[in-house]
Amino acid sequence: MNKVMTYPGHLRAITVLGLPLIGGHLAQYAIGLTDTIMLGWYGVEALAAVTLASSYFFVLFLFGAGFGLAVMPMVATAAAEENETSIRRSTRMGLWLSLIYATVMMPLLWWSQPILIALKQEPQVAETAAIYLRVAGWGLFPALLVMTLKSYLAALERTQIVLWITVGAAVVNGLTNYALIFGNWGAPELGVMGAAIASVVTQIVSLVAVVIYAVKALPEHSLFQRFWRPDWEMFMSVLRLGVPIGLTTLAEVSLFAISAVMMGWLGPVPLAAHGIALNLASATFMVHLGLSNVATIRAGNALGRRDRAHLEKGAITVTGMSLVVSVLTIILFLTCAEPLISLFMEFDDPKRPEILLIGTGLLAMAALFQLVDGAQVIALGLLRGLQDAKVPMVMAALSYWAIGIPASYYFGFVQGMEGIGVWLGLVLGLACAAVLLMSRFWLRSVREVGEVPA
Repeated sequence: MNKVMTYPGHLRAITVLGLPLIGGHLAQYAIGLTDTIMLGWYGVEALAAVTLASSYFFVLFLFGAGFGLAVMPMVATAAAEENETSIRRSTRMGLWLSLIYATVMMPLLWWSQPILIALKQEPQVAETAAIYLRVAGWGLFPALLVMTLKSYLAALERTQIVLWITVGAAVVNGLTNYALIFGNWGAPELGVMGAAIASVVTQIVSLVAVVIYAVKALPEHSLFQRFWRPDWEMFMSVLRLGVPIGLTTLAEVSLFAISAVMMGWLGPVPLAAHGIALNLASATFMVHLGLSNVATIRAGNALGRRDRAHLEKGAITVTGMSLVVSVLTIILFLTCAEPLISLFMEFDDPKRPEILLIGTGLLAMAALFQLVDGAQVIALGLLRGLQDAKVPMVMAALSYWAIGIPASYYFGFVQGMEGIGVWLGLVLGLACAAVLLMSRFWLRSVREVGEVPA
């Protein structure tokens, strides 16, 4: 008989599990922000090239990260079933798939210059970006392995170590960037190449830390003993779950990438305002993403115990927590827009008044955007916990591509609403995803877990 947990009990459990994950996502966000700031200090050309290269790397990474993310619900379910063998098997095959994927993608990273030029990028920027990717691309191997092992640890509710490893990585990244980009502390001044080396060093340090912890703290799983032995049945299970998860994430990221292209059509000032608003929205989104990870873990646990009552109460609680965060964010964005936008600009910037005017409008849209984006990522987390990924992938892709992108173009350019219209399209696409995915969870997926006791 499964023990019935009260709503306050769920709230406490989600908070304890979620806060370190939220902190870890914020630390990961800080790594990207540090890179942007330091390269901006070094030079506009360097920043442009590495921004392009990082976007290219990130697209390849996100699809491959689907295998690591697939490990999280599989381990959570196996842990609830007290099946230590399945924990080891799913994690090990997640590591296998990450290594295979990184190997297949390396040619795209090594010979990126012709691809970037084919995408209509400036030849000089493409050349510098390619130089960066030839070094930073090797970081795809440790980055994907770290993603898989972090998912394994998080699923076992060891989220504190996930937080501290990410915080440590952020510190290593900042110090290494500072030394190698600018030539500080006796290091050579390497500029863009220094940023690439710092990226790889950060990923390797993270991998060493997480492997040492996994081996020392959880020796019963013997993750790396006879690691070379294939397990094709579990390999295919992780592959079947990982591919749709990776494609779903890729579809959402592409929605934002295309919105940036559209904002670029409006000119450099609207694009700058878009970048600032998106940075602010991304920071608060990390909270929803952390809660989504908790939803995946706890839904996976409920699936392993066939405990539908626990699943439903937990889902209501985590959705309510996300809603509270959204309301607080809405209040913040609507009442403090100018001070928040000013954090990203020099006070005497001649374009400041125009950026503030456009950015304030975009932040108002970002407030609404948070509400639906939070709802859809929580729904995705719950569905992944139940290992339901194929139909949600189709729902999400249709919402982002068939509704979000056309709506952004229609409102932004056909209706002449410009930046506000582009962001309205984002809101509509994400809102459609939220409705479809939440409906999928509550009307179908949750019913397959088991019966609620009378």
